[in-house]
Amino acid sequence: MLTRTASGFGAVALAALGADPAFAAGSQDAKTSGAPLHGLHHQPRAKNVIFLYMDGGPSQVDTFDPKPLLTKFNGRDPADFFPVEPTQFNNTGKVLGSPWKFDSHGEAGIPVSALFPHVAGCVDELAVVRSMVSEFPEHTFANYFLHTGSGLQGRPSMGAWVNYGLGSECQDLPGFVVINGGLIPPGGLDCFGSGFLPASYQGSVFKPSGSAVANIQRTEKSAEAQIRKLALVRGLDSMAVDQFGKHDSLESAIQNYELAYQMQMAVPELMSLTDEPDYIQSMYGMDAEYAPTKIYASQCLLARRLVERGVRFIELTCPAVGGDRWDQHNNLKQGHENNARAVDQPIAALLKDLRQRGMLDETLVVWAGEFGRTPFAQGKNGRDHNPQGFTIWMAGGGVKPGTVYGATDEFGYKAIENRLEIHDLHATMLHLLGVDHTRSTFRFGGRDMRLTDVKGHVVKELIQSS
Repeated sequence: MLTRTASGFGAVALAALGADPAFAAGSQDAKTSGAPLHGLHHQPRAKNVIFLYMDGGPSQVDTFDPKPLLTKFNGRDPADFFPVEPTQFNNTGKVLGSPWKFDSHGEAGIPVSALFPHVAGCVDELAVVRSMVSEFPEHTFANYFLHTGSGLQGRPSMGAWVNYGLGSECQDLPGFVVINGGLIPPGGLDCFGSGFLPASYQGSVFKPSGSAVANIQRTEKSAEAQIRKLALVRGLDSMAVDQFGKHDSLESAIQNYELAYQMQMAVPELMSLTDEPDYIQSMYGMDAEYAPTKIYASQCLLARRLVERGVRFIELTCPAVGGDRWDQHNNLKQGHENNARAVDQPIAALLKDLRQRGMLDETLVVWAGEFGRTPFAQGKNGRDHNPQGFTIWMAGGGVKPGTVYGATDEFGYKAIENRLEIHDLHATMLHLLGVDHTRSTFRFGGRDMRLTDVKGHVVKELIQSS
């Protein structure tokens, strides 16, 4: 009997895999959030992305791009050394040296400021890009540009694009999750939206504690009552589809109802951190005295747990620190120290935890703000917006570790070597995920749209050789 039925077991397994969008690329309805539209274009280096969004624009010359001349000429008129262009608030002060000391770390000897003592210990995992530029000096437009590749509202975010192209390996959680630490950026939820893509690809906003999302517990008296209600809703939706035809709003609503039902079991299990050992929670900083550190620690730990469950794209926003986000137009020292204190330990723990679990090689971690800051003061002790040269870093997911790419001038004002645009960043991220950014398109407005518009190139120097 076993001999005769052995082949049948294989067929049953194949049928089960074929019903799973994570394995049946191209065979599912593209409107389904878990189904890839085009799948892979080449062998991927990364399967998931964790985007550590530093809202407000950290100062490159105070974090990962040391400039000794700022200290040497501290208090001097910047116009004595270079042409000073208009800034967002145009309140130009004197050259402002960094309040923090830089030291070289790791085998690579990459300099990191005293703001990030924990991340400095992971510097050999990082590819530090010192030559990023943006096209916008104002938060809202720059946020849209960073997230969607366009400074205009309403375009799909990179998380939506990734899920549109590759789908999700998780069937009971959204493929694109935003863990909100307390600060939704200027530009609002459109930074995480699906734009003209089907609505099922938009980011789902989770809180880092409690139930994570509202209404996760059923309000019906019994599970049977809820199932009957959902069956009625499904029937009404089907009638609407039959009457009006297939529309994104209807199909996305149906998919969202089904996903919400699956999330009722998955989300409480995800949010239950009691199964995490005490030493892991302590490593992330969940027992820290500083409340914002605890919040971001929960975010980073949840990000790892979401990756373990197959969620494709996770973005973390910053926690509130009692002052402003990384947008220090005044009181630079206290503001940057508070923000760094909140995120430094949790980020380092995330990198170490992913590494020790064997997950970092297939998880792309990106740390970035929407722009940087000026090397001269705004007023007396702040820095204005500067999109002309700033720093981001990447780790894991096929990124070449322990490297520095690009450079700004000797004052940290403008990118002068290997200038990298946002479209290049997106193209490189997609490439690491196995996607050709020129072939990942969606027909809208009479042309084939893409995340990188008509620009972008893959930065091969940032990719680790196979």
